[in-house]
Amino acid sequence: MSETDTTAPDATPEPEAPGESAPPRRGRLGRIDRGLLVLALMIGFVGPVLSVAVYRFVPPPITFLMVQRLFEGQGFSRSWRGLDDISPHLVRAAIAAEDANFCSHHGFDLEAIRKALAHNESSDRVRGGSTISQQTAKNIFLWPNRSYVRKGLEAYFTVLIEVMWGKPRIMEVYLNSIEFGPGVYGAQAAARKNFGVDAKDLSPLQAARLAAILPSPLRYKADTPGPYVRRRTGRIQAAAGTVRRDNLAACVLG
Repeated sequence: MSETDTTAPDATPEPEAPGESAPPRRGRLGRIDRGLLVLALMIGFVGPVLSVAVYRFVPPPITFLMVQRLFEGQGFSRSWRGLDDISPHLVRAAIAAEDANFCSHHGFDLEAIRKALAHNESSDRVRGGSTISQQTAKNIFLWPNRSYVRKGLEAYFTVLIEVMWGKPRIMEVYLNSIEFGPGVYGAQAAARKNFGVDAKDLSPLQAARLAAILPSPLRYKADTPGPYVRRRTGRIQAAAGTVRRDNLAACVLG
């Protein structure tokens, strides 16, 4: 009688002893996550720097605001002009109306911000403290709505254009990109639409009227000004005289 081996190989693996586990995979995944984070940070840093560097020489294309206005059915009119082909009267009027310390600050006017905050605490009418540099950064690179994220990015781009562009280029881009009415952007389109002249031929009065409507270009008109625009135009003309007398536009006009 032959003996039969009644024991069969156990196909089921032995259970792991308490405390034992599969080799961890988080180390490799963690390295991937860190790599993606570093890549995202590099893109977030290099992308803005490259775009600012390009726009130092190339006219910026259509902006977020222009696209929004197109969807609102407002049309599009814009003709780029170099700073030499824009009236110095408009440069002085813009500085007088929007940023009297444009040539002396490095992108941010802390005193203007302080005054704006104090005014807004006691008034229903909100006053902004943004410089021309900040407005240019916002208009060219960012979207129109208000948020802390956008304000943070605005500050970043403001520093970049101040360092990489300089004041003349900032003013040139500003005057070619700001909104002067429904579908009207830049000094040349505004001069032609409102007064039938080229941007380089704007008179002191015409320049002051264009600057006067900047707070609300969809509400006010430069060619047929109401009482508010006429009063503001007079103040801007007087302030532009001070800008010229005290050479406050020297960083742009020399």
